[in-house]
Amino acid sequence: MLAFIRIVLMLVALIVIFVISCLYSLIRPRHRDSVYRFGRMFAWFSFLVGLKVEVRYKDKASLPKQAVYISNHQSNCDMVTLPYALRPGTVTIGKKSLVWIPLFGQIYWLSGNILINRDKGSRAAETLRQSAKKIRQRHLSVWMFPEGTRSYGKGLLPFKAGAFHLARAAKEKIVPVCCSSTYQQVKLNRWNNGRVIVEVGESIDCSQWRKPEVRTEIQNLHQMMEQRICELTIEARGNAADYSHCMSAEVKGV
Repeated sequence: MLAFIRIVLMLVALIVIFVISCLYSLIRPRHRDSVYRFGRMFAWFSFLVGLKVEVRYKDKASLPKQAVYISNHQSNCDMVTLPYALRPGTVTIGKKSLVWIPLFGQIYWLSGNILINRDKGSRAAETLRQSAKKIRQRHLSVWMFPEGTRSYGKGLLPFKAGAFHLARAAKEKIVPVCCSSTYQQVKLNRWNNGRVIVEVGESIDCSQWRKPEVRTEIQNLHQMMEQRICELTIEARGNAADYSHCMSAEVKGV
């Protein structure tokens, strides 16, 4: 019964958010704070599904005004946990083909997100330059998932280099965001689904990385984030958590 009530409430909330998003995007098209505002609305779903989200900052005072935020990408639960760490002026980057998805694509573009052409590998460098230019012109931060796909409980997947190359091209710092594992945590028939910890780390100046060392630096950052995600998971979920929920097979030695 509780699951049914939650599903109904979420559907109603989705319709309300969709209507508000449409109106706001038409009145203030491509405003730099639209993604932040819409994300905050989605964050309220955490209450509907029984999650308590705690956001921590390693050093909030020293966070740059613009940055490339990178975080682990787990599942659809990210939509209700990670927005708590969103800052004004933050957008995402998506494929140009998204714009052809009815309603969603148009709102995605109107809300100020950056659309890029990722179909032709030969144009990757030009796409990178154009994205960096838009970030600088509009004074934006960008939120990216360097894994490139959802992990669904498989641990922190290997990082692709795109987010780091973009940060270097845009002359922006990288800010790692670690979210404790939500794997198999949410059950709609359970009133209290526990705690999730989202930690915003200290900024990293990747412009100082020499080209031959970029891949090594990315791997070092991956290992640091993976370890931190495990620590946060164990803290958030107590005895119910173990390393299998958050560590990759490589780290576990499988």
